[in-house]
Amino acid sequence: MTALSQYQRLECPGVWTPEPGARRINVIVSFGNSSLVISDGNNRALSHWSLAATERVNPDESPAFYSPTAEASELLEIDDDTMIEAIETVRRAVNRTRPVRGRLRVLGLVGSAAAVLALGVFWLPGALARHTVDVVPDPTRAEIGAQLFQAIDRVSGEPCRTTRGERALAKMHTRLVPPGAGGGLIVLPDGVRGAVSLPGGLILLDRRLVEDYDTPDVAAGYVLAELSRHEDPLMRLLDTAGVRATLRLLTTGTMSESILTDYAEALVATPPTPATIDQQLAEFARAKVSSTPYAYAKDVTGEATLPLIEADPMRGGDAVEVLADSDWVALQGICGQ
Repeated sequence: MTALSQYQRLECPGVWTPEPGARRINVIVSFGNSSLVISDGNNRALSHWSLAATERVNPDESPAFYSPTAEASELLEIDDDTMIEAIETVRRAVNRTRPVRGRLRVLGLVGSAAAVLALGVFWLPGALARHTVDVVPDPTRAEIGAQLFQAIDRVSGEPCRTTRGERALAKMHTRLVPPGAGGGLIVLPDGVRGAVSLPGGLILLDRRLVEDYDTPDVAAGYVLAELSRHEDPLMRLLDTAGVRATLRLLTTGTMSESILTDYAEALVATPPTPATIDQQLAEFARAKVSSTPYAYAKDVTGEATLPLIEADPMRGGDAVEVLADSDWVALQGICGQ
């Protein structure tokens, strides 16, 4: 059981301030696997926050104020004791993945590692990586994803942010990603080609996906192509990092900064191999999104992506809108000038 399991499907009312000086809005706060989802009374997502990055602005005071960044550009007021306990539980778990560890957590991981080694998994790197992926808790995944994002951020620059644009991203995430998956979508100004997924559920998008096309279907296609891999992003990291780094994660809950930096650079320079055509088409069918716009974005002639065009699961006209026009316009302007 992770720190999150006892709080599944937890919701409470809150008051959200989207930016300094903005009007306070009554919202519903939902606790996800690795994120907080802030929605209005009509269940429309207004914002997604990574639990690993959420900051408590007023420790030990009530009601509690939280922000997704240290700058407190957004504020969320919560006075529900159970929700506060849930958020604080995750924040404590994340803190235990930092250099100063809680003894019980380390001992538990060491015991798990000892059991694995006793079974001889040390000599089977693939099995060791799979076992590690199975036992690493969600807060640790989110923290690793946040560290990778910080490494990519040094090359890409600060994420693109506007209140309306982030609201549109939250809606796109809700529209495309299966419920309970956690994470969120982030648009970067540079340094990423297409889309890149990180442990913890974050998916990074190239700004050109929202600026260079007339509809959101292309950006949606890149998100769905990432989801279609059905391979844990943490597994890809461990496959690259090797046995020693995997053992360190299993026994201490950490990975070295140099390993994460090297992987972040490789991930940006050479995105992972795409999923099979059948896997991609299945994901487009699940989300009821046409695969044709994505196919032509990958190859303007359509020759290299012809199977995605000819077998488009939405050729019969059953596609569901990705975003309303007003949300798409807001998302197109998320990076400003």
